[in-house]
Amino acid sequence: MIRHSDYTSESWKNLPWKKFRKDLFRLQKRVFKAVQAGNKQKARSLQKLILKSSSARFLAIRQVTQLNAGRKTAGTDGKKSLTLKERFELEELLKASSNNWVHQGLREIPIPKKDGTTRMLKIPTIADRCWQCLAKYALEPAHEATFHARSLGFRPGRSAHDAQQILFKRRRFNLLERTQ
Repeated sequence: MIRHSDYTSESWKNLPWKKFRKDLFRLQKRVFKAVQAGNKQKARSLQKLILKSSSARFLAIRQVTQLNAGRKTAGTDGKKSLTLKERFELEELLKASSNNWVHQGLREIPIPKKDGTTRMLKIPTIADRCWQCLAKYALEPAHEATFHARSLGFRPGRSAHDAQQILFKRRRFNLLERTQ
């Protein structure tokens, strides 16, 4: 892999991101199929494989540190962003603690509400967010396999527009039936 002396922006940019996405998607498809087939033991072992996958770890770190909207929000550790070296070190940390991750504390920020009270916004550290993203990669395909095909609420790749399109097509089909 990459030596500590090779932590440069080019080494991060030149990681095979397309291959990582392809590898993760392939594992997620296998989890999905195992859950659909009712093979829970195989699905669970595949989910563990995702948690230990270097592709998934690098993608989770990239998602949290570069792509997410809240990427510049500090947790209890006070870090708002990670250097390239820290990203590679975080990947090593996730790798080393894949079986026994322990969440760190949450940073609490009081948010005032309209009625005068406050609610607490709790922000995890960057490392915890990466672990959560990694867990999402492992759990989401199993969860998706149990949903009905027409269930559209709060699912990845689905939106209110999809529901509107289904209703529009159904209404159009019903109107065509009535005219015949």
